Amino acid sequence: MRILLLWLGLFLSFGIQADEAAIGYVKTVSGEATVTTGPTVFVAQPGLPIFLGSRLRTGPQGSIGVTLRDETLLACGPDTELSVDAFLYRPSEGRLAVLAHLIKGSLDYLSGVIARLKPEAVAVKTPTGTIGIRGTHFVVKVDPEDQP
Repeated sequence: MRILLLWLGLFLSFGIQADEAAIGYVKTVSGEATVTTGPTVFVAQPGLPIFLGSRLRTGPQGSIGVTLRDETLLACGPDTELSVDAFLYRPSEGRLAVLAHLIKGSLDYLSGVIARLKPEAVAVKTPTGTIGIRGTHFVVKVDPEDQP
């Protein structure tokens, strides 16, 4: 019973309903970094769950590394803002998708299972275009001057 109450408290403290499944977790943090889920802003720390629609932000000296459930790795550098807008991982049904939106800053992306099984189901949006994932690893940077 005590463990059940502990888990319930954990879900409530994150402001997330218990029926929502985490799509990934923060693995590394350096400097100032936050994760916004719904209306709640959390100081990023290893083990913090990432949910559909979560927004990752880093400060001028910050970085954050996230691993999604399909083993996709997202590493954000300083002064970055990234949202995870779509994530669907049901390989047995052939239902797969990852869509991230790099609003500003830098992203080091390493493909997971979804990109290996269905590369066309993975994309990263930027203010000036969309990157279709056909390989396994890339780095992209959005400069403030590139903002429309």
